[in-house]
Amino acid sequence: MKSLISLGVVAALAAAAPMTASAQFAKKEDALKYRQSALQLTGQHMGRIGAMMKGDIAFNAAEVQKSANVIATLSTLPWEAFGPDTDGGKAKPAIWKETDKFKAASERYMKAAVELNTAAKSGNLEQIRKVFGATQQTCRACHDDYRER
Repeated sequence: MKSLISLGVVAALAAAAPMTASAQFAKKEDALKYRQSALQLTGQHMGRIGAMMKGDIAFNAAEVQKSANVIATLSTLPWEAFGPDTDGGKAKPAIWKETDKFKAASERYMKAAVELNTAAKSGNLEQIRKVFGATQQTCRACHDDYRER
């Protein structure tokens, strides 16, 4: 039930954050910094969980839960900073040419982040590992299509 509620919250947030730059971004550079910061923090927390999933560091369910919770929250943030005239950074021009496709990719990622957070709360390593892999795939797919290397 919690998972369904969480997915509903993500859907509502996605609908409320259309692909337009918010008034909070006075300059293009502000939008770039905002989205880059959210995505960089996401990468840090994905890396923490990933290190545990690979066995590079000992599995710690409480730490996975903390990072998964942060990832779920961060997953809702960067999208408003991809509005018109906010190109730049490592973002490919396709983001602004394929807005529906990009929005769908962001929604898949947000859903996966919620599922990761739910799995993390279980404390079950195998369940977390499976959902983490699926979450990584949503990240990778978006990076492949919309991020310059």
